[in-house]
Amino acid sequence: MIGITVICEGRLKEKYLRDACEEYTKRLGAFCKLNIYELTPKRLSDNPSQGEIDNALSSEGKEIISKIPSNSYVFAMCIEGRQMDSESLAKRIEQIAVDGSANIVFIIGGSFGLSDEVKKRADFRLSMSDMTFPHQLARVMLLEQIYRAFNINNGGKYHK
Repeated sequence: MIGITVICEGRLKEKYLRDACEEYTKRLGAFCKLNIYELTPKRLSDNPSQGEIDNALSSEGKEIISKIPSNSYVFAMCIEGRQMDSESLAKRIEQIAVDGSANIVFIIGGSFGLSDEVKKRADFRLSMSDMTFPHQLARVMLLEQIYRAFNINNGGKYHK
């Protein structure tokens, strides 16, 4: 069974978002071994300088990279990434498994994004939309799309 790892900055604060993630976590159990790492974002001043932001991103990036299992295919969730429809994501996940990766990692950064080191480590930069979403909602949306991809690949009715 393939492993799916979601690495994200911050914890889910709202109960309805936690409930949604728990539901998709439960559903995904039939298809993969899911691990979610919630990392603590670096604290910044109210009006951080670019240097302060860069230092925080670098520190967060090192922690993110340390959580990536070996033999993983890595998706960095980035606004500058490529958008995919659900069927394309399903095909990509299926191909990654066929190619022999034991684990697929999805990384959601904090409010200032991801460090260049994390983006360079990624095998694919993925954007959910041209629209901006809260990071916490992005996690729910990502888990739903992963679940949808597994359903597509297994001929399930969820996608229809």
